[in-house]
Amino acid sequence: MLDRDWIAAHIPHQGDMCLLNATVSWSETAISCRATSHTDPANPLRADARLGAAAGIEYAAQAMAIHGALLADADQAPRQGYLTSVRNVTLHVARLDDLPGPLEVQAERLSGDGNTILYQFSLSHAGRCLLEGRAAVVLDAGALSRESYGKAEKSAKKEIS
Repeated sequence: MLDRDWIAAHIPHQGDMCLLNATVSWSETAISCRATSHTDPANPLRADARLGAAAGIEYAAQAMAIHGALLADADQAPRQGYLTSVRNVTLHVARLDDLPGPLEVQAERLSGDGNTILYQFSLSHAGRCLLEGRAAVVLDAGALSRESYGKAEKSAKKEIS
């Protein structure tokens, strides 16, 4: 089990924005994490003194970031990932802050290549699914844009000559 200190050292989310407390288990394709920050009145995702269920997407995104850090080569920093879309999200509850005890956060890598990854995710509490969906992550979006631009520029130069 990896604790919050390990998590904070390996993902960009810091301070109160580091929402997960522990990584319970992980494999090449999946990760399971635990969180209790949903009950904290100082949770930065709260609005109007409540934490809406849609905030669970950020919990899942952080689990995906941890998964990426765990899969990265030990001698390299993990690649920066950007959540580019969420699909088929179903909210089974209205809020998260009224649930006592830990949340279980699951993410499973469904497919991917060197630059994009598709995950399926869910949050549950005491065996009850709170929300679920799918998310696409693009790795190093800035580098990808520069690379794509460079290829297009080379192709255009060949066509001109």
